[in-house]
Amino acid sequence: MTKEAVLYKKEDSRIRCLACARKCLIGEGQTGFCGVRSVRNGKLHLDVYGKIAAAHIDPIEKKPLVHFNPGSKVFSFSTYGCNWMCMYCQNYDISQRRKAEGVELSPEEIVELAMGYDVDGMTYTYNEPAIFAEFAHDVGIVAKKHGLFNTMVSNGYWTLDLVDYVRNFLDAVTIDFKGNGEQKFLRRYTGATSAEPIIETASELSKKRIHVEITDLIIPQIGDDIEAAKQLLTKLYDQLGADIPIHFLRFHPDYKLNYLPWTPVEILERHYKLAKELGFKFVYIGNIPGHPYENTYCPNCGNLVIRRYSFDILEWHLTEDMRCKFCGYKLPIKGKLSRHAFKERFETVFI
Repeated sequence: MTKEAVLYKKEDSRIRCLACARKCLIGEGQTGFCGVRSVRNGKLHLDVYGKIAAAHIDPIEKKPLVHFNPGSKVFSFSTYGCNWMCMYCQNYDISQRRKAEGVELSPEEIVELAMGYDVDGMTYTYNEPAIFAEFAHDVGIVAKKHGLFNTMVSNGYWTLDLVDYVRNFLDAVTIDFKGNGEQKFLRRYTGATSAEPIIETASELSKKRIHVEITDLIIPQIGDDIEAAKQLLTKLYDQLGADIPIHFLRFHPDYKLNYLPWTPVEILERHYKLAKELGFKFVYIGNIPGHPYENTYCPNCGNLVIRRYSFDILEWHLTEDMRCKFCGYKLPIKGKLSRHAFKERFETVFI
């Protein structure tokens, strides 16, 4: 299954792809950097349209999204390919496989399959959703008709054309920075040139009232510079404000960087404290189950309002309209507590 893409324009005898910030200029018979958007007969085609590489039922906190419909169960899926070449990618067998293959399902069949697992929403993840945006769009429109929300986990290396394209179906997105967004790190370890398109994407999505949460994977020795973190966080604060959730994630050795150690906890805590000092109200540390900074605290009275262990919610001290039960402060959590919140939310999908 293949389909003509939407996000492109013609430039003389070649095609300019507009799905991501690379804006590949592709000639007849050629394929973009992602490996799945190619030019045939003068048109750009999405070669992985309707082809699923991986699918799973996840808790929404795994994305991580902790301020959007907490406790929800989501149908997560991906295609193959990516617009980055991260040397530490935990999904490298999916993202770095530049092939148009996978289990073929139509958008209607995918949503039907998802609803069979009684999910709350859809998540486009595991590889970069920007590269299969037209496929995600069509699935998302069907999902919305059935009352399901739509979220993405993305590197944010987008174009404004893509931001406009997803606004009619996308409800929330996790934007993943890597190594504090430092330019030298991005160029060497991801193949991206700058963090500026990512910051712009996060800002524009937020302006369009799409819920945004920020993650920063802190990689020891090569991507843990605290001054770089300060520069990135200052820009994010100026663009997104104090209420945006910030997650600092612990790196674990994988793919081509499996010689590096796990991120020391004290480095993550240093980043956490910096973000709080800069004024962010909701800062989290991820990939360390049981750490107190997994939890949500009321920024007004300081009381714990959501206790977590990894992706599970253990305690809930908010009213139905997301007010602190201790002082009445309204937290900027979008949606509602899912009926799945205190149930098993992991399942294997058979396709």
